[in-house]
Amino acid sequence: MGEFTSVAAAALKAAEAACGPVDLEEISDRRGSAVWKASGPRGAVSIKLGTGEAIEVTSREASVLDQLPGYTVTTGRFANGVWYVTPWLAGPSTWDVFRPLRKKDEGRDDALAAAVDLCCAVADLHHAGWVHGDLQPQHGIHTEHGVRLLDFAWSRRLADTPWSRFDGTMIHLTAPELAARIINGPQPVRTTQPTDVYALAATLWTCATGAWPLDYEAGGLAKDAPVEAKRKAIAHRAVPMATATPWPALQARLRYVLLAAPDDRPTATELVKLIEAVDG
Repeated sequence: MGEFTSVAAAALKAAEAACGPVDLEEISDRRGSAVWKASGPRGAVSIKLGTGEAIEVTSREASVLDQLPGYTVTTGRFANGVWYVTPWLAGPSTWDVFRPLRKKDEGRDDALAAAVDLCCAVADLHHAGWVHGDLQPQHGIHTEHGVRLLDFAWSRRLADTPWSRFDGTMIHLTAPELAARIINGPQPVRTTQPTDVYALAATLWTCATGAWPLDYEAGGLAKDAPVEAKRKAIAHRAVPMATATPWPALQARLRYVLLAAPDDRPTATELVKLIEAVDG
């Protein structure tokens, strides 16, 4: 804890103001972005620090949390970067909810309900005029009060583009039109609600199968091919979809979304209805 307090004593003070004396658990630390869970007698919060190249995205994420209804955040700066503190979201991720399905082909009802709830959370965000920009299997938390989304560093209001350059997030969940815009420009590239829906469908495919929705090897790419090569192939729709179908009824609907042209892609609200119609 000494190292932590030496760089962000104010963040620790904010956590203790909310929770009382806290124990810290490091959750992640990579590329200048570090996250801790701070637990105390009055609850738990998440503490995030951004240093170096992560200062901009951490500041941007804190700004988004400050604007979204239902989220609270305390922010500050220290000598080497920025920090924010926000309530800890207790519950499994969508990836976790689907685990029994992937392991033993069990829990389809729970997985289906989780898929619907995740889509509803994204639909609510879209209806409020936002794009998430980085939907992934771990970025929806199923709390007792519903799904809450994580990782808003690449989120934006539809009228705003709060970055000067966007080079993509998780390549395996990148919509073809977004991949093309990253390659061809101009910058700043804008994420969109349709690209969110693509990532949402790809996320649910991955949760259900344990594998990415695209079969790179069938498209002539090695699994360890550079991101730039994969992005180019995705932009040209040169990578076929995976053929394994452990849950055909759900995957048929997700496949429809993933293969649709951007203008024909369902909205998040329409995807809710498509998934609700799945016979588990």
